[in-house]
Amino acid sequence: MVYWHACEARDWERMGTLLADDMVYHLPQTRERIRGREAFLQFNREYPGGWHLSVTRVTGAGARAASWITVDIDGEEQPAVSFFDLDEAGRISVITEFWPEPYEPPAGREHLVERYAVAEVQPA
Repeated sequence: MVYWHACEARDWERMGTLLADDMVYHLPQTRERIRGREAFLQFNREYPGGWHLSVTRVTGAGARAASWITVDIDGEEQPAVSFFDLDEAGRISVITEFWPEPYEPPAGREHLVERYAVAEVQPA
């Protein structure tokens, strides 16, 4: 949670203390990768828009953790899932983050699924 609190507060100095020098940030949807703490912090400093985030769930064990967040970017909500790997010192060494785009599901599976609005999502 400290990571997300620092992110929401734009406290890049505090966030930097949580990251390994050689950390790697992966964005599979865009096939992007950022290497190194300083490059990652700069990426976040320069990210455009009036965004805010809220944490839905954080879980972890040992050197791995995952989080589910919702980011509000200029009034549009976007869910995201992040996976974290920690080094021996407990600093974040790898982040893999998924930012799904909303879409309508294909027809033909209505009998198998329940549709709900994003605002209705609640942790179990």
